[in-house]
Amino acid sequence: MPPGGAPAPVLSFTPALEAQLRQWLDEDLGRGDLTAPALVGRSGRAHWVTRADGVFCGGVLVGPLLAILDPRASVRLLVGDGEPVLAGQRLLELEGPAAALVAVERTALNLAMRLSGIATATDALVRVLAGTGVRLADTRKTTPGLRVLEKYAVRCGGGCNHRLGLDDAAMLKENHLAWSGGVTAAVAAVRASAPWPARLIVEAETAAEAEAAVRAGADAVLLDDFAPAALADLVPRLRALAPAVVLEASGVRPEQLAAYAATGIDLISTSAPITRSPWLDLSMRFAATLA
Repeated sequence: MPPGGAPAPVLSFTPALEAQLRQWLDEDLGRGDLTAPALVGRSGRAHWVTRADGVFCGGVLVGPLLAILDPRASVRLLVGDGEPVLAGQRLLELEGPAAALVAVERTALNLAMRLSGIATATDALVRVLAGTGVRLADTRKTTPGLRVLEKYAVRCGGGCNHRLGLDDAAMLKENHLAWSGGVTAAVAAVRASAPWPARLIVEAETAAEAEAAVRAGADAVLLDDFAPAALADLVPRLRALAPAVVLEASGVRPEQLAAYAATGIDLISTSAPITRSPWLDLSMRFAATLA
């Protein structure tokens, strides 16, 4: 379980995700691993180790990847996704047909290093917000094909997910407002057609737009590129209009998190953990052959 007693994040292995795992293995294997004949009939053991401190993410993918290659192979997780790790720490152990262990190595490590980097970067920002009651959310700035996993990594780092896609919630941005005739008209049009559970968010670039969005009945207002001092003045006015409205700040540089958290907002959204994080350095080590 991650620090603080929060429930461990869950990754749903949908048919789409399982198909992606097969596709990523196929990308590396091509017409077949040319080294496999050297390992026919051989079994082996291996383990993963981290070369840097961070937050681990991606261990849950190793078992499904191995099962695709050879169901006789097995993995034992020593560290759960979302847990902190220290340089030199052993993360998981593998055992089974040697050809499967060799074939899974690069794909599994690439995914885990990418996701662990995101989780580590998210954790660093979440720690700045600790005790403020303000949540850190991601954005739709994700790598095509990796969105589900990258957003899972954000959760493993203690953040929360914004929209997974355009069908999750309706967010009216500056182009919608410009082309639809303004905030009130845009909100009314979406309300008339969206399913009732869907939330409606309006991105506001001015105080007037934010107030219009609240009056039009938006569930949330994304306050884009406002300075902390401006938000400190605006947030109480918006709360007076609609106490339950969710107020989100975006366009926030990581070094400004504390200042924005003090303004009374509910949420800070940032793409930084996904778009700017380095991979966490992980390595796979092989033991002597078993047979």
